[in-house]
Amino acid sequence: MVTDPIADYLTRVRNAVMANHRVVEVPKSKIKVEMTKILHEKGYITNYKVEDTPIPGMIKIALKYHPVTKISAINSLIRISKPGLRKYVDSDHLPKVLNGLGIAILSTSQGVMTDKEARVKKIGGEVLCFIS
Repeated sequence: MVTDPIADYLTRVRNAVMANHRVVEVPKSKIKVEMTKILHEKGYITNYKVEDTPIPGMIKIALKYHPVTKISAINSLIRISKPGLRKYVDSDHLPKVLNGLGIAILSTSQGVMTDKEARVKKIGGEVLCFIS
């Protein structure tokens, strides 16, 4: 049993990137699917597939690498809000990752979104992770 599924998700992706894997599988949940959609929209991964196999189900994530240098599009994945210490921010104090070059993923009352989307909608929430 995993006590922090989001940290497990980030760790699996981080380990796959460090080992230069092309595909990584993670157990499926609604929040992980939403985070994967954001990673795909922002260009950090090439593709993903949600498999509805018997419980728990899996998400297959195709990682993105530069064609010549073989450097990953993901440099760092950092978990911010943890089960022991939750980090909430309001719309005035939304974090900027690398002065806007990275993204922060937030869980808000209107769903999971990036810091830039939350800034436009003027809503705050729980800061899940930083990605650059």
